[in-house]
Amino acid sequence: MSERSNRAAMDRRLVVGVSLFVKGSGQSLWENGIFQNCLLLVMLLRRSPYVADAVMVNGGNAATPSPDLMLEATNIPLITLEAAMARCDVMIEMSAQLDVAWIAAFRERGGKVVTMRVGNDYVIDIERAMFGKPPGFLFSGATYDGVWTIPELGVGCRSYFECALRTPVTIVPHIWHPMLFDRARAALGEQEAFGYRPGRSRWRVAIFEPNICMVKTCVIPMLATELAYRAEPSFAESVLVCNTLHLKEHATFVHFARSLDIVDHGVASFQGRFALFEFMSRHGDAVVSHTWENAQNYLYYELLYGGYPLVHNSPFLGKCGYFYPGFDCEEGARRLLEAFRTHDDNLEQYRRDARQLLDDVSIENAANVSAYSEAIAALYRPAGA
Repeated sequence: MSERSNRAAMDRRLVVGVSLFVKGSGQSLWENGIFQNCLLLVMLLRRSPYVADAVMVNGGNAATPSPDLMLEATNIPLITLEAAMARCDVMIEMSAQLDVAWIAAFRERGGKVVTMRVGNDYVIDIERAMFGKPPGFLFSGATYDGVWTIPELGVGCRSYFECALRTPVTIVPHIWHPMLFDRARAALGEQEAFGYRPGRSRWRVAIFEPNICMVKTCVIPMLATELAYRAEPSFAESVLVCNTLHLKEHATFVHFARSLDIVDHGVASFQGRFALFEFMSRHGDAVVSHTWENAQNYLYYELLYGGYPLVHNSPFLGKCGYFYPGFDCEEGARRLLEAFRTHDDNLEQYRRDARQLLDDVSIENAANVSAYSEAIAALYRPAGA
């Protein structure tokens, strides 16, 4: 696009599409964070002064979305790729990867295409190649006008994206808002209300890492909880390790688990996959988490929103939760026991700190809207400007 065309495009407000991989019935908003991120991004973009409208674009293999994706509830239209070709000025590739020919045609008619990467693709791609898994983030040969990613991936993935995609990376804020979460948890019964309830003499500790990639596994949380249990066995009523049914028969994991007192003494159990609001309302008092270069997660925001004690190693949460550095299981154990002893007394301050953090990542935060607006405006500047 010529400089004159760029200026003309920015003289009017733009229509922006965000790709969503629609699989049809049974698909839930809570399957992974990227579906939520897509909806929240559309809602944020609608607040931008540069955007006339933002829509979801179906890049999946089903025409009709599941009600559990909440598109109707949020009043976000879902349009086809054909409609997006005619209607959109900017296309953000996010949940669904776009076909190379479609991208070329869209750009040829003057559209801008951004790929937004919100997972640790460097690790995911290596694991898929080394262990014979289906391909993930494909280097398809497509040309992009921009690559956006979030701060947690600035260290491990930024150069990977820039070198491989031959496009500069823009770091944009990680965003969240409780509206989707509130709609989902509204179905809970009165006796299952989501939110921390003080006063329990023993805690039910939950671990939610998905255990499908090395950046988010249950190993460090289990070890931190084990050390806390060895030091003070009476603190733990149960340790509930979710997303582990697929590991229960693997010899390495079985030997690891059986080496722990929490398993040997019957305190720990291994669970399937659950929506956080359902599981914590019924079974959990605290959560221990660990990630590796993947330290911005909706799990954290949801737990903090509910006032639950969160023991974590994320440098992005500021004063929130109970932080331990890196892979330090011993410090994680100390922080877990500190939380057990002090959380009830400090609950109001904990909630105030959480509200501040959640305001900082909100889609309503003017600084976040401005950052995404600037990223859109940059697409229309001449190279090198």
